[in-house]
Amino acid sequence: MNEVAKVIPLRGESARTPRGGGRGIRLERSDPTLLFPRAPDAAAPSSGGSVTDQVRDAARNLLADQVVAAAEFLRRRITGDYEVDDFGYDPHFAENVWLPLLRPVFESWFRVEVRGIENVPAEGGALVVANHAGVIPIDGLMTSVAMVDHHPAKRPLRMLAADMAFEMPVVGTVARKAGHTLACNPDAERLLRGGEVAAVFPEGFKGIGKPFSERYKLQRFGRGGFVSAALRTGVPIVPCSIVGSEEIYPKIGELKSLARLLGLPYFPVTPLFPHFGLLGMIPLPSKWYIEFGEPIRTDTYDVADAEDPMVMFELTDHVRETIQQTLYRLLAQRRNVFMG
Repeated sequence: MNEVAKVIPLRGESARTPRGGGRGIRLERSDPTLLFPRAPDAAAPSSGGSVTDQVRDAARNLLADQVVAAAEFLRRRITGDYEVDDFGYDPHFAENVWLPLLRPVFESWFRVEVRGIENVPAEGGALVVANHAGVIPIDGLMTSVAMVDHHPAKRPLRMLAADMAFEMPVVGTVARKAGHTLACNPDAERLLRGGEVAAVFPEGFKGIGKPFSERYKLQRFGRGGFVSAALRTGVPIVPCSIVGSEEIYPKIGELKSLARLLGLPYFPVTPLFPHFGLLGMIPLPSKWYIEFGEPIRTDTYDVADAEDPMVMFELTDHVRETIQQTLYRLLAQRRNVFMG
């Protein structure tokens, strides 16, 4: 019986044997240990019993399944019968705890419609580059659910996040367990060489913290570090456009003095926050669209191009313009912020 979770070296590294002698595995959504299984679809009446009896039996069976799944989940956590990679990614935790918490928000609150997910390769490394908005980076969380639930290969999305996310209590731990890491070139390149799908939001705090009056207008894409990582590893860049995130917390102002006191990049003021306290922190239920564009190949470039400022600028601008034009198209098709 293992006492400590096994560590999975990232794919593509020279050392492939995890501590404890175990072998790295990828958990699928069909894993029978799912802690929060989906409720079964309404089935046609069986040969015997009333509809009330059938509903009661279905509820009883669902509860029993949940109890068994919860017990199995706790057993594996207590005994250390799960695996963690070199970045702290814990697939057992992500699949059984984190993603089930996000799915109701994805499916019922924002009613996210995913398009072009097949443009993300079924295997091998890829870099998803997306616009960033919404005061709180919920767009990254929704994109990660889209990848796991809608991609044919059910691929996890390894987001590259700001340092602040990993410095915050609880948030940093959960982010690591969910598979995310620092937005720096060494980590990005290691993930991409390991065959993972990584995601970056080049606008950073400028994007999520911009005022509502500038919604869907992309901010500057930094210095193009994501392009350098893609060129060095030869993986495709997949532009991703997200519509709906701008309206969840319409930022109409900010309290700069309070932000400096708390060490935050900004302290937002919305029509509901901070006036209504915690109630004002509930995001508005806008209708979301997440569209993945056609991949932009980088394996046709030389590795030396990663050091060429002109190549970096042109490719960065191409990705940015692709995302911006897709946003305009999606907005033109949208009839209503909340109904879609």
